[in-house]
Amino acid sequence: MAVVLRPEIAALAPYRQGRPAAADAFKLSSNESPFPPLPSVLQAIAQAQLNRYPDGAATALRVKLAERLGVTVDEVHVAAGSVSILHQLVQAASSAGDEVLYAWRSFEAYPGIVTVAGARSVMVPNLPDGRHDLDAMAAAITERTRVVIVCTPNNPTSAIVTVREFEDFMAKVPETVLVILDEAYREFVTDPRAVDGMPLLERYPNLVVLRTFSKAYGLAGLRVGYAVGPAYILDAARAAQIALSVTEPAQRAAMAALEPEAEAQMLAQLAELVERRTAIRDGLVEQGWPLPEPQGNFVWLVTGDATAEAAEVFEAHGIVARVFAPDGIRISVGEAESVEKVLAASAEVVATLRMTPEASG
Repeated sequence: MAVVLRPEIAALAPYRQGRPAAADAFKLSSNESPFPPLPSVLQAIAQAQLNRYPDGAATALRVKLAERLGVTVDEVHVAAGSVSILHQLVQAASSAGDEVLYAWRSFEAYPGIVTVAGARSVMVPNLPDGRHDLDAMAAAITERTRVVIVCTPNNPTSAIVTVREFEDFMAKVPETVLVILDEAYREFVTDPRAVDGMPLLERYPNLVVLRTFSKAYGLAGLRVGYAVGPAYILDAARAAQIALSVTEPAQRAAMAALEPEAEAQMLAQLAELVERRTAIRDGLVEQGWPLPEPQGNFVWLVTGDATAEAAEVFEAHGIVARVFAPDGIRISVGEAESVEKVLAASAEVVATLRMTPEASG
């Protein structure tokens, strides 16, 4: 006799992270920062008391974030990565018979998060250019919709939602529906039209904004993210949180990363990554790729039925990318030395697989 499990969980594939790379290859599969940790961050981590439990409420970090953002401490929630907060919010707001709506393709963890909560996913296809179809998403809201997730820049397509598009969308969403604006890559955005969720929180009482220290701040290995929104909604997320899940080293590292000198170094690194992103984007456009205008720290190649073969070409060039067959390939912006290899591989894909805007669409 076997233990009885929920059938939808037993059938659910676990989340797959980006594949590691060999020593002579570049791992561009996880949207990680290619820069080593800052000395001040390492020093802060070294001061952690590993024999003691962390502050379960991450009080000092929440106070610091609240002061920066002009909100109360109760309007900030810290967890082990923004994906943990997604789990908590979806579980707090939805259950069996409810619907959670999001664009697709988007962050690969969304379907699993919804299934674990017992709710049903409603996936709205992206527009041909990789952007959210917010009109279609608004039209898909029903009386069973409890949560809508908007990801900008969207992972994996790297396309943004503009502030005008988001405001028009929010005007159509009932105030009883929780809207989660997933802005894990907001720091990489250079398009002035892009939505920034933080200034909009006062206008929309059903909005929660997610951010993370994993990407731009280079703390992916420590797992610390945060949410900003109405206190009662975040209280529900805190109630669903695994206790003591944000470690003391993670809290200390995030605090150190917010110090002015550290942030200045981070901004310099961001500028380098944006330059590399632009170089990759320009090279891909010159080769004929119909890619969305990238605003995350990654680019999206629509490779369709040739995705598996294209991934093999990139790997032969020492580029380990994130493969989403049969849709496309996401390539993180990594080390400076990787840019030339990425463009050499993409050129070979075009030449050998005859990837054209028509063929790849």
